[in-house]
Amino acid sequence: MRFCVLGSGSKGNATFVEAGGTRILIDAGFSGVEVERRLAAIGIDIATISALLVTHEHGDHIRGVQVLSRRYSLPVYVSRPTREAAGKSLARIFEWHPIAAGRPFSHRELTIHPFAVCHDAVDTLGFVIGNGGCSLGYCTDTGSISHLISHQLGGCNGLVLECNHDPEMLKNGGYPPSLQQRIRSKSGHLTNNDAARLLVALIHSGLKHVVLAHVSETNNSHDLARTTVEGHLREYDLSAEKRCGFSLSVARQDTVGELLSLAASGNGAGRP
Repeated sequence: MRFCVLGSGSKGNATFVEAGGTRILIDAGFSGVEVERRLAAIGIDIATISALLVTHEHGDHIRGVQVLSRRYSLPVYVSRPTREAAGKSLARIFEWHPIAAGRPFSHRELTIHPFAVCHDAVDTLGFVIGNGGCSLGYCTDTGSISHLISHQLGGCNGLVLECNHDPEMLKNGGYPPSLQQRIRSKSGHLTNNDAARLLVALIHSGLKHVVLAHVSETNNSHDLARTTVEGHLREYDLSAEKRCGFSLSVARQDTVGELLSLAASGNGAGRP
């Protein structure tokens, strides 16, 4: 399995996932042309993509979904409440496959487990995508961590995790109180410390790559997100590269991430 965060943040989100001969996108929050450009940057022809998954209806996650679906005859896997909330933005997709939290489904060689996350959209989903005993967990745009989220992400070989803001930067920044409250709420976005604590709980011997995502350009920095998480790893004596054997990186808004490879763990960790 391979994956790449093509871009992540309040201006657009999209992630490429591949296993066997199947290639999909999780969200397409950039213009269709920009998604094509970002895929080309990692050597992927968009004509080889076979489906789009949608987490929720916010524009930074669906901006390019409809145009790409129609242009390349791509089925879109999205929940009924999300499609209805998106209105015209998802009204004319090529082919709709309704999905729901707690109802796994298959797309070609992939098994996909949608699960509910805590965000201020109508029906926000995270995903665990599996193939041949290898799995990728995808959880961004959540304001709190439930037991369900932790359970779903446990045992994944790769993770894309929300790591949105620093509380002090949010408090002392220029956002109005109402927006600050939305971000801080249980249905807003995770702090760096919350993301770090979640990661510590999810570490296992089969974990190979972790990408911190949806980092705020205003209330965080890539360096701060990384150093905060690394600080928690040191506190628990869990050096990412040396002791636990997984890589830690931070997704950016304007730059395509690295194309990362996953393999099923020898001890059976990971999901089918």
